[in-house]
Amino acid sequence: MQQTRKSCPDRIVSIDKHYVRPIVRGKETKEVEFGAKANLIQVDGINFIEHIDFKAFNEGTRGISSIQYAQRLMRKKVTHFAGDCIYATNKTRTYCSSRQTPIYTCFKPKGKKAKDEPERRVMRSMISNERSTRLKGSFGTEKEHYNLRKIKARTKETEILWIFFGVHTANALRMIPKMERAEKETRQSA
Repeated sequence: MQQTRKSCPDRIVSIDKHYVRPIVRGKETKEVEFGAKANLIQVDGINFIEHIDFKAFNEGTRGISSIQYAQRLMRKKVTHFAGDCIYATNKTRTYCSSRQTPIYTCFKPKGKKAKDEPERRVMRSMISNERSTRLKGSFGTEKEHYNLRKIKARTKETEILWIFFGVHTANALRMIPKMERAEKETRQSA
């Protein structure tokens, strides 16, 4: 007897949390995850939630919106963009390279090599290294130390609020040393 898989996009998988949908991740330890999926951006070590949903979505399509969100938040132009290879879509690449001042990325180049390829390779390596150490580490810290691994909220709104509080509590603790350094520099220059 052959089993066929049928797609049922809005099936209820939890009686307590009717809004939760299975998200196929394909990881070694867990093939399917449940709960919110968030697209986070990081600017100067501070994390912001760009998009959050309880249904699966493709982060790769959110590259341009992430750049635009960072520009709105910081009120200045983005000069560097780092992300997993899933963000390296043709649309995102074109957006980054067609700017008046191009946005440097960590994406592997496509097509013919540029004249300044050695310099670009160094820049890509620096951006990629920064992303893999600082960004991935901060997400893991938020999951482990701010109770984002297992959220016990009972409603969708409360769960989203819990996630926001976890991310922004971590941000507040990251900002303390920065504020202390700035205060120390101000006292020294006075």
